[in-house]
Amino acid sequence: MSEKNLPVKADDGDHGAVEVAEPIADPGLEPHEYRIQDIDPKAADRVERQVATMFTLAGLLSLGACVAYFAIPRDATLVFGPLSGNANNMTLGLTLGLALFLIGAGAIQWAKKLMVDTEVVEYRHDANSSPEQKADIIGGFQEGVAESGFTRRKLIRRSLLGAMGLLGLPAIVLLRDLGPLPGRALYNTIWAKGIRVVNDVTDRPIKPSDLIVGQLVNAAPANLAPLQEESAVEYQNAKAKAAVIVVRIKPSEIRTQAGRENWGVDGILCYSKICTHVGCPISLYEQTTHHVLCPCHQSTFDLADSAKVVFGPAARPLPQLPLAVDSEGYLVAQSGFTEPVGPSFWERG
Repeated sequence: MSEKNLPVKADDGDHGAVEVAEPIADPGLEPHEYRIQDIDPKAADRVERQVATMFTLAGLLSLGACVAYFAIPRDATLVFGPLSGNANNMTLGLTLGLALFLIGAGAIQWAKKLMVDTEVVEYRHDANSSPEQKADIIGGFQEGVAESGFTRRKLIRRSLLGAMGLLGLPAIVLLRDLGPLPGRALYNTIWAKGIRVVNDVTDRPIKPSDLIVGQLVNAAPANLAPLQEESAVEYQNAKAKAAVIVVRIKPSEIRTQAGRENWGVDGILCYSKICTHVGCPISLYEQTTHHVLCPCHQSTFDLADSAKVVFGPAARPLPQLPLAVDSEGYLVAQSGFTEPVGPSFWERG
């Protein structure tokens, strides 16, 4: 150890002398080592062709994903020994995965082999930049663009832009899998005049005597269950729109909206279970306030006051289903919903 870095003894007062080492001198930056691409133009051109090839293959794979989406049947299966899978999904995964990999690998190869790699030192400075510093930043950015060779190496630039542009095509094509546009799908449910209200879990019809004041029950239309045997898709679509909550409140505490005087039965009211914000299912009920809360974004509705919004981002009340009692004493719908159910949307009047 040199004399400059020998420990120095100091007295801390309570524990006697302690050894304090001198700071190590800044070793500085090592001499820069040039790469073969920095010296040999042919080597640099060879790397440029490699990177451009990766970007070009990525673009071709993106096109291949679009072709595969339409050309391969949705029910086709690929078998690899004991393994098997949907041919359409596997082809899309492989082509898009390889396209993204090649773009990433090409970018890494470009950065490591062609971009300037000179070591630099940047000292700490205040967070607020002066006009001179801002000008330096812009200049540094422009210098970085020049050093990257993006403007000078046309082959890399064109192949990268082509690959990135083509990579967006599969995303557009795959939008088809989001399903058909909703159109007027939210305007109608399977609720209709005379349809019984059944418990969502047991499918048993509900009588007014089954409910006590303060109780809330998740319910559904009686004509929903048969759809499950016909088509699982139709069943789920119908259930997503027709789900309701049934609540019993003291009649004296209900503030009835004009025109809805006969929509309840002895304080029993029925509302859509689907939040009018973004469509989350709701049933978190507070008996004392008659408020029901959406767990997604905390929209709160007052069931005693036509399910009006009292808090949160929802823009309109929960749609109410008018109720009546049939000849056997079960709760039934007077009609379907008189307004669209579910989240608010721009086509709704």
